[in-house]
Amino acid sequence: MTAPRKRRVVLLGSTGSIGTSTLKVARELPDQIEIVALAASGNIEKLAAQARATGVRHVALYDASKEAALRALLPLDVKIHCGAAGLDELATLAGADLVLIAIVGTAGLHPALAAIEAGKDLAIASKEILVMAGEIITAAARQRGVKLLPVDSEHNAIFQCLDGHSGGEAEVARLVLTASGGPFRTLPAGQLAAVTPAQALKHPTWEMGPKITIDCATLFNKGLEMIEARWLFGIGMERIDVVIHPQSIIHSMVEFTDGSVLAQMSRADMCFPIQYALTWPHRVRGGLQPLDFSTLGTLEFEAPRDVDFPALGLARRAGLTGGTLPAVFNAANEVAVAAFRAGGIGFSGIWNCVAAVMDGHQVQASSTLEAVVAADQWARQAAALFCENRT
Repeated sequence: MTAPRKRRVVLLGSTGSIGTSTLKVARELPDQIEIVALAASGNIEKLAAQARATGVRHVALYDASKEAALRALLPLDVKIHCGAAGLDELATLAGADLVLIAIVGTAGLHPALAAIEAGKDLAIASKEILVMAGEIITAAARQRGVKLLPVDSEHNAIFQCLDGHSGGEAEVARLVLTASGGPFRTLPAGQLAAVTPAQALKHPTWEMGPKITIDCATLFNKGLEMIEARWLFGIGMERIDVVIHPQSIIHSMVEFTDGSVLAQMSRADMCFPIQYALTWPHRVRGGLQPLDFSTLGTLEFEAPRDVDFPALGLARRAGLTGGTLPAVFNAANEVAVAAFRAGGIGFSGIWNCVAAVMDGHQVQASSTLEAVVAADQWARQAAALFCENRT
C-alpha cells in the first residue's frame, strides 16, 4: 500500500466536542492532516482561537449577526463566510478533499450534499444527515464516486470490522451496535418520569454535547444510529441489533454468517474513530494510547430494556417503514429534548412525544429533499404542539 497522503480537511462544527477532538488529532498528525477551513454556529471566541492556532484562511459562522464581532478577532486575511450559504461555500472549497460534518441537528444536510456534488469525500459525525436523507445522500455519493466515512464510534467500528467484506447477506448475519446504557441503565422504571435534566446530562462514560448526552440517556442516540447504519452499510433494519455494554470498550460488532463475530475495541476516546476516518485506508501512529488488557477488568453485556426505554422500538419502526418517517422520528426527538431541557416536559415525555408525532404522520416517499424537509418541518410543529399541551 502506498504511503498516506496529506488530507486537506474542512471541519464543519469545529467548536463542539467532535470538532475539538478532530483538531487534537490533526495536531498529532501534521504530515497526514491539514485543516483548511473551520465552521461554527456562534462561539466566536473559540472559533477565532482555533483559526489562529490552525492558520486557516476560511471560517464560516452560522449566526451571521456575530460577523462583525468575529471580524475583530481574526487576522484580516481570513475570509468569513456566513449563514447556511457560508457552510455550503466551505463544503465546496477549492483544494479541500474531505469535509468532516460535526454539526448538531439538520443544518449539516445541505453542506453534505454540496460537498458530495463537488466530489469531496465526506466524514460524517452528524447522525441527522443519514437519518433524515439516507436515500438521497447515499445515492448522490454513489453517483459521484464519493466515499462516506463514519466518525461515530459505533459506525466506525463496524466500518473497520467490515474491511474486506461486502456487507451482503452472503457474509453478514447481523450488525450489533453497543450502547453504554446511559446513566439510568439500572434505574427502576417507576423512577424514570422523575429524572431531571441535570441528572440526564451526567453520562457515565463519554463527554459530549448536551443534546447527544440526553439522547444517550433515553437510548434515542442508539435508535438514530440504527437507522444511520442501515444506510451506511446497506443492511436491513431487521439485521441491526443493540446490546448494552457499560464499559464502552467494544464499540460495535459484526456477526458473520458462519457464526464468527468481529469486534473493534479501544479506549472510550472519540479521537480513535476520528483518526481512522481521516487517515483511511491507512493506519498511522498518532498520540493515542492502546488498551492495557491487564487492567481492563470485566466486560459486561446485557439486553436493552425495550419496554422501559421505547426509543429502540420507535427507531426500528421508523427504519422499517422508511420514507419520511425517520425524518419525523429525528425532528420530534430534537424538539422533545429541547422541551425537556427547558422544563416543559418530563423525561418520559420525550418518547411519548416522538411516538405521538410518528402516529400522526402520513408517510411519504423520501426520494426528494423537498419531501424530507417538509416532513421535518411538520414534525417540529407537531412536536412543539404536543409539548405545549403538556405544560
